Amino acid sequence: MKKLSGLYGITDDRLLPQSILADAVEESLIAGCSLIQYRNKSEDWNTQLQQAKSLQTLCQNHLVPLIINDNIDLCLAVNAAGVHLGKQDSSLETAREKLGSEKIIGITCHDSIDAAVAAEKAGADYVAFGSFFPSVTKPQASPAPLEVLTLAKKKLSIPIVAIGGINAENGAALISAGADMLAVISALFKDENVTARTAELVQLFE
Repeated sequence: MKKLSGLYGITDDRLLPQSILADAVEESLIAGCSLIQYRNKSEDWNTQLQQAKSLQTLCQNHLVPLIINDNIDLCLAVNAAGVHLGKQDSSLETAREKLGSEKIIGITCHDSIDAAVAAEKAGADYVAFGSFFPSVTKPQASPAPLEVLTLAKKKLSIPIVAIGGINAENGAALISAGADMLAVISALFKDENVTARTAELVQLFE
């Protein structure tokens, strides 16, 4: 498995209806996005399956992993690269048992170093911390201090993702603090300028 680093684009069905989903994601891939997560909380199974299949084909064409938010069965159905699990989702152990050793499993840890250490010991491939800034997608998300990234970098050997209100203006501070990846939703997909927005965020890693 290649090293997980760089810009981590996450889809949102409110920002990316089916009519523009594939085109917007392809724009971000062409402009340098390193990882894509398919996140859809509202559509039925058949619609999610269709969309995930489309994104899996795009990601394979660009040699970029597709991660499925929460849904192990959907990950298996489209042979995606892995899943991302939050606190309320399936356990890491259940996911690993169903997905096997080769799939990527990411775990949300909010601001908890203890949770991240436990996730690494249990076999997680990356952990995510946040929200670092006010988030349009998850306005109720608990804030996480910048220092959690620096401490995590000292305690963990797996990649670290920062999420929550991240854009081209504030992302550099998170990378400096220890983030290997920046997970971005609104600042990437909120309007038609996906290529330009992706490029601005990718440049933060250069």
